[in-house]
Amino acid sequence: MSELPQPPGAARPGEAGPSQPPDAIPARPFDASRAAVGVSLAIAAGTALLGLAAGYCWSLVAPRALLVIVSHGQAGLVQTETSAFIAADAAFCLIMVAGGVVSGVLGYQLGVRRYGPLAMAGVLAGALAAAFLARWVGEQSGLATFHHLLATLPVDARLHGSLTLRAGPAIALWPLTAGLVAGGMEAWATRGRRRGRVRQPLPAAPAPGAGQGWPPGSPTRRPDSAPGMPGSQPGLD
Repeated sequence: MSELPQPPGAARPGEAGPSQPPDAIPARPFDASRAAVGVSLAIAAGTALLGLAAGYCWSLVAPRALLVIVSHGQAGLVQTETSAFIAADAAFCLIMVAGGVVSGVLGYQLGVRRYGPLAMAGVLAGALAAAFLARWVGEQSGLATFHHLLATLPVDARLHGSLTLRAGPAIALWPLTAGLVAGGMEAWATRGRRRGRVRQPLPAAPAPGAGQGWPPGSPTRRPDSAPGMPGSQPGLD
């Protein structure tokens, strides 16, 4: 018998397949690790930049205590029971929580749900850096102007003081919130995937009369009849 024509490059029975081109690059097993590291660093850097913006916002919304010049280069509070310091700390805490929510959601969407713990480490490291940068930017904003006025204004002149964070532990709110948000979203997604695996479709119920061995198109047997008894013949009432 004549052999059927083979397509070009096809291997004949008993022969080895076509060899791999010499310029083909094998897949590297550590490419995924490189991608995870790159994404984690990008998340940390982006979160740190977000901290700069948060510090600038804090300097805009936080109130400052009103001071009075008592001598050259020295000032005191106009009202000793002012609430400006508490309000400034409260504004900082709110900004920390808001930044943690934003960075946690974005960090999960961009990295944690695909790369897991390594991306989560980037989220937490970036959140901690963002909190310190926010404090530094807020306290440095307007500080040079304050020192200039303090040195040049006459006695009894009034000015607003510089911004200072008195509640130091508030810095932990950003990484704490970011970790809770990203971790909570990952836990919710994992729970949904587990439910999807557990809930499998049930097998369909067998049709009436299935498994009796009757060929298709044959008359059905009456349920009240039995072989060898009157009325058991098919089609007779």
